[in-house]
Amino acid sequence: MKKALLVTGALAALALATGSVTSGSSELTGPGTIKLTTRQIGMSYNDTGAPGRGPGDVVVVRELLYNKGIRRAPIGHSEMVCTYTGRRWQQCSGTYFLPRGKLVVAGSLRYREFFKLAVIGGTDLYDNVNGSVSASMYSRNPPRSILIFRLTI
Repeated sequence: MKKALLVTGALAALALATGSVTSGSSELTGPGTIKLTTRQIGMSYNDTGAPGRGPGDVVVVRELLYNKGIRRAPIGHSEMVCTYTGRRWQQCSGTYFLPRGKLVVAGSLRYREFFKLAVIGGTDLYDNVNGSVSASMYSRNPPRSILIFRLTI
């Protein structure tokens, strides 16, 4: 019993010393803000129950991501899946694919025109981040939005 506890303690100390348990991105050193614009490139709606919006219906949205201050071409894309939990409310999860990693978001929303979701994680540069993303639609045809990610580590 003592030997197993000693081995477990030694492995935990090694993991902490090498950073494999607690380390986030070595490049992201503090809170930050990312401002992007989007253009919707696809949307599908699956009406699973009675005709019209209702619990269980699913919406899948794909968007291109832009940072016009850097370049005019898209810098990434996003995929969001939302399931209706009532006539208006949706439970959503999505991934934003950026040049230096992915940001994963989740939460509930009522209006696609403006919403706020939690950033629940990420990969690469965004490994171990949290925070929120706010979206505000500024055009309907095609749908375009402004995104502001507020990230903490």
